[in-house]
Amino acid sequence: MTHDPDPVTLKRIERAVRKLPRLQREIFLAARLDDMSYVEIAERTGLAVRDVERHIAKALTSIDRRLNKPPRRWWRIW
Repeated sequence: MTHDPDPVTLKRIERAVRKLPRLQREIFLAARLDDMSYVEIAERTGLAVRDVERHIAKALTSIDRRLNKPPRRWWRIW
């Protein structure tokens, strides 16, 4: 049984994915949405499989940081 994220969480995830660098975003979406293997992505992009793995890891780290950091408060400058 899968649990769909609530609309607010889904928007936060979409925003975090949009903020990724272009190549990182494309690789992440190819793996997660298009269900492509790392080998297929490497062939498609001309990268080594290890580079694809690094892009996925960096994307996941970036998304996790964006989702788990507290929201910025405009009145707190320091």
